[in-house]
Amino acid sequence: MDIVSANRKRNFAGRILVASVLTAVFIFMFSLSPDSNSTKAFPRHEPGVTHVLVTGGAGYIGSHAALRLLKDSYRVTIVDNLSRGNMGAVKVLQELFPQPGQLQFIYADLGDAKAVNKIFAENAFDAVMHFAAVAYVGETMAAHKVKTLIYSSTCATYGEPDKMPITESTPQKPINPYGKAKKMSEDIIIDFSKTTNMAVMILRYFNVIGSDPEGRLGEAPHPELREHGRISGACFDAARGIIPGLKVRGTDYNTADGTCVRDYIDVTDLVDAHVLALANAKPGKVGIYNVGTGKGRSVKEFVEACKKATGVNIKVEYLSRRPGDYAEVYSDPSKIRDELNWTARFTDLQGSLQIAWRWQKTHINGYGSRNN
Repeated sequence: MDIVSANRKRNFAGRILVASVLTAVFIFMFSLSPDSNSTKAFPRHEPGVTHVLVTGGAGYIGSHAALRLLKDSYRVTIVDNLSRGNMGAVKVLQELFPQPGQLQFIYADLGDAKAVNKIFAENAFDAVMHFAAVAYVGETMAAHKVKTLIYSSTCATYGEPDKMPITESTPQKPINPYGKAKKMSEDIIIDFSKTTNMAVMILRYFNVIGSDPEGRLGEAPHPELREHGRISGACFDAARGIIPGLKVRGTDYNTADGTCVRDYIDVTDLVDAHVLALANAKPGKVGIYNVGTGKGRSVKEFVEACKKATGVNIKVEYLSRRPGDYAEVYSDPSKIRDELNWTARFTDLQGSLQIAWRWQKTHINGYGSRNN
């Protein structure tokens, strides 16, 4: 459903697999990192303050998560190489939270083991919330004396289940490289957790849409990556005339209208789930949760909602299926509701798109240059 070619997706997955292998190496390296006696805020633990490393925090989801953490008085360090993230998003956060000791940004590539080791040696993190990676996925890691890991996974690890909705006990049978790579990362985390007392939360979320309701942050993929982004971004690009229209792949699926059915989760609800997971993580335990609305919407429904949200009669071209896509995926959010008291609040598809569209209209060039 997202506008991504099969070949590009395999390339992304290859990089994901390499980084997944590095996960185990990083875990070992970080456990050996030296203590810091610095009196600065970020290198020391402070009673009553939780210091969270947000990898990929300059990206779409990561920046929204950082915003929520900062609003809730967490200390936040963002690490990002800006390959997909935006320095403009970081600047927005810095302007909103200028007080010393609240927020710091570190430009670094998580594939550089020496750089990563240095970051953990010089900072006293209490938790890692991991969003960084290509294709909007992340390869998790554990750090020196970091007791909590929140890992952003995906519903793609389930593949195409025999029945809906998807529960956490649904067998994981990924059918595309993206899902297989994410499951590999999950397996690494779970195996490592058996030998430590780390608190781990794995969130398998569905298709993310929307933006900050107050208009401070939004989704702004780099120009060279726009065609490989989410369907919402493609809809907005079509509405703005950046692309001639929207390409929808597959009209012969076994669904009500023949197009794929997905569970669209608003980014605000998603980051709420991450913060709740952080607050409820327990030492020595692994919590696994689906994060979705529990309701599937077809691609055709999505396109119609986008037309109404933007007020533009977007041109749509229907094409053949894309290899590796599945017909229908939506969640059963009962477990996260019962155990973490989380329920999706922004479930009006058109409403979420309208909020995102307002940001798009006022940020024609996104955040501007990635390095400004």
